[in-house]
Amino acid sequence: MSKQKQVGFVTMGATAGGKKIKEIGIGMLGYAFMGKAHSNAYRKIQYMTWPPPLMPKLVAICGRNEPAVAEAARRYGYESYTTDWKRLVKDDRIQLFDNGSPNNLHAAPTIAAAEAGKHVVCEKPLGRTAEESYGIWQRVNKTGVKHMCAFNYRFVPAVRLAREMLEAGELGEIYHFRGRYLQEWITDPGFQKVWRLDRKVAGSGALGDLGAHVIDLARYLVGDISAVSGATRTFIKNRPGGAVDVDDAVEAVVEFGGGAVGTIEASRFCLGRKNGMTFEINGSKGSIGFDLERLNELQVHLPGSRPGADAQGFRTVLVSEANHPFWQWWWPHGHMIGWEHTMVHELHHLIDCIARNKKIGPHGATFEDGYRTSEVCDAILRSAKSGRREAVRSRTAKR
Repeated sequence: MSKQKQVGFVTMGATAGGKKIKEIGIGMLGYAFMGKAHSNAYRKIQYMTWPPPLMPKLVAICGRNEPAVAEAARRYGYESYTTDWKRLVKDDRIQLFDNGSPNNLHAAPTIAAAEAGKHVVCEKPLGRTAEESYGIWQRVNKTGVKHMCAFNYRFVPAVRLAREMLEAGELGEIYHFRGRYLQEWITDPGFQKVWRLDRKVAGSGALGDLGAHVIDLARYLVGDISAVSGATRTFIKNRPGGAVDVDDAVEAVVEFGGGAVGTIEASRFCLGRKNGMTFEINGSKGSIGFDLERLNELQVHLPGSRPGADAQGFRTVLVSEANHPFWQWWWPHGHMIGWEHTMVHELHHLIDCIARNKKIGPHGATFEDGYRTSEVCDAILRSAKSGRREAVRSRTAKR
């Protein structure tokens, strides 16, 4: 039987300009990587993005391991903890349900929370398959609550600047998108089989874990992907703890509905790459490039934009000026921010949309965006199996 206990944390009332800031109660499912990252973001929203549209109040956090979740509640500042996510769904103190659990627990808790009237944010991939993602989107969308799929790289200042440049037509007609996400963390054959290496829990491997981020950015920056040709590999098929039945690496050639072509690559077998997510976009008027490991920089080439530009190739733009996206909350130019700040921007956007009843899109990824990314992932897996080019399926919302 699950337990729910108070841990003695008190949130004091906050005011801005003499007016009390309304609170929004947060219920967090998951206390490890994403639970920690999102909890940190809510705490920073409380005092850095001042005044916040609503004051995040950390009400309760949930996890299966009671000692671990109790310690997380104490460290992160939650009022209570539980080992049963259904208690979060029923808790009237919670208005926003944040799902940072493993992929097999994305559907049921998120749907239940939305049907209980709570706004929801769910980590990517939205579902283990496109079918599961579609079901989550449809059932949650019918409730009328705000919903966001946590593709946090949309909220990197340099990525948002890239989007602004594309919207302004500075790159002209888009020809190419090349994106890759490379890590090294499971190259050791002695590495234990964890949930990310189990299809029943994760759905896919590097594709859903890393490739989904690249696919979402491709959609966000260039547009919908219409067809793919893909290949996958599992390099180490047996590990301590059992057989591996997901991909270790994926390569895909993609076609965009707008006419551009591109490549998408994801692997967890690239020695020397820690968190190497990069993309480059080439257009008729110029090119831009981005490297997550240098996330405060955008590589830009706009020939003819100033004297001597043609001879200089790419130049590095430090995205830290006061007029750059999101910098109104941070430091003087040149004083860098990091990966964790993407979560601050992302969750501030969600809370602002809740407070002002604004649409999550186009900058926030909705559950529809999560579903459409899943369709691209599924098409890549179909192509890897069939050896043929596969069209990306596209279903619309049920009425």
